[in-house]
Amino acid sequence: MTHEDLLDLRRPLQMGTAFAPAVCPDQLGDAGFLHDHRLRYAYLAGAMANGIGSTDIVVAMARGGMLGFFGAAGLALDRVEQAIDRVQTAVPQLPYGFNLIHSPHEPKLEAALVELYLRRGVHLVEASAFLDLTLPVIRYRTAGIHLANGRIVTPNRIIGKVSRVEVATRFFSPPPERYLTELMRQGHLTSEQVELARRIPVAQDLTAEADSGGHTDNRPFITLLPTLLALRDRLQQQYRYETPLRVGAAGGIATPASVAAAFQMGAAYVLTGSINQACRESGSSDAVREMLAAAEQADVIMAPAADMFEMGVNVQVLKRGTMFALRARKLYELYRTYPSLEAIPTAERSQLEKTLFRATFDEIWEQTQAFWKSRDPAQLERAAQEPKHRMSLVFRWYLGLSSRWANAGDPTRKVDYQVWCGPAMGAFNEWTRGSYLEDWRNRRVVTVARNLLYGACVLTRQAILRLQGVEVDARVGPLDESRLATVFG
Repeated sequence: MTHEDLLDLRRPLQMGTAFAPAVCPDQLGDAGFLHDHRLRYAYLAGAMANGIGSTDIVVAMARGGMLGFFGAAGLALDRVEQAIDRVQTAVPQLPYGFNLIHSPHEPKLEAALVELYLRRGVHLVEASAFLDLTLPVIRYRTAGIHLANGRIVTPNRIIGKVSRVEVATRFFSPPPERYLTELMRQGHLTSEQVELARRIPVAQDLTAEADSGGHTDNRPFITLLPTLLALRDRLQQQYRYETPLRVGAAGGIATPASVAAAFQMGAAYVLTGSINQACRESGSSDAVREMLAAAEQADVIMAPAADMFEMGVNVQVLKRGTMFALRARKLYELYRTYPSLEAIPTAERSQLEKTLFRATFDEIWEQTQAFWKSRDPAQLERAAQEPKHRMSLVFRWYLGLSSRWANAGDPTRKVDYQVWCGPAMGAFNEWTRGSYLEDWRNRRVVTVARNLLYGACVLTRQAILRLQGVEVDARVGPLDESRLATVFG
């Protein structure tokens, strides 16, 4: 048996008493998940906020037999609707999804986004960063629920992204009664639909989000996935849903070994994030792609989140080549220490205005007012009554724009780039070292996905042989497009 024999995935291998069946990329993952979402491969590209999870990624993934989510978080509704137009025009018959992020400080925005999705026929969302369920989530999930041939049909699906058992339990359970009652009161559900809604989970599929970029609890993948799989089995037995619950894996998925491990542990699918931002199709800038391609596993750090700043929630970002995390932490320390902008010592204020904001507090407040006046005037009303909230909005100006400076590749603000990134980026860079994918200019989402799936299949076959006492050298680096074409057709 040669190394090349092992790499020919579609041909079974026989060596003495040892046997390795064909293991092809479309065999990985849960067959029911593939069927329900009309996918060929159990591989997803997660939503990255501010359009980093771009329409180009969504379209490319759909055409490649996979699934991509558009990163709607942080964008105005008209920008999201433009993305819907682009995707629905480009891949009208192929699967795609859009992000729905929890917005505890902007509940009206979350509700408006759901109404947009319902109006435009977006039938799949990735629900992320949720601390609890909300009425808009249940509104989306239950809209149009009906019986057909004796089975419950839900036009809209949710793939939740979770890292906590208590949140996963809520998503895997039927919708809370209080929300169903309110939706019926508002005329969105009939009594018959409420009865049907009591028999479905809020989300049939949940992604176990381990140590990832952006919002994360830094949970170890090797313990989080089994925990949520056990929860899945327990709740499926309790509620006996018609379609079984499923769990996918995210966070640290960046090499063939991690993909193979996820599927061997029972993941229905894998979902990638950080590595897609480094690809040509992402909504980020070439400057960021270059920074990501140089990242190692230790080059990440936690920093205050713009959308949940007052709650003390953090996101994981790139540390190498930027001072964003240190500066953002400084702002949060000032927020906790002082009751208002005016209470900040003069010397501290001058330093912030000169080196970080590059403008006075008053100038920043004028820009902040203009932003919130059109987005959510209630924030300004609250700021007028609460000086500390006014300080939060001013500090969030920096946190919000820092990601936009990165996406735009603003050379004057490179030291302030906020780049959401997990340690997976470093693992991917190490795996691609010395190959054509080491250069970020050659990285495309489908090429990366196919390489990871192919490598996972090779490693799976190697494991089967190893269990039978046969040691085989299964080292496999990234394949070029022509080699991939022979595998994937």
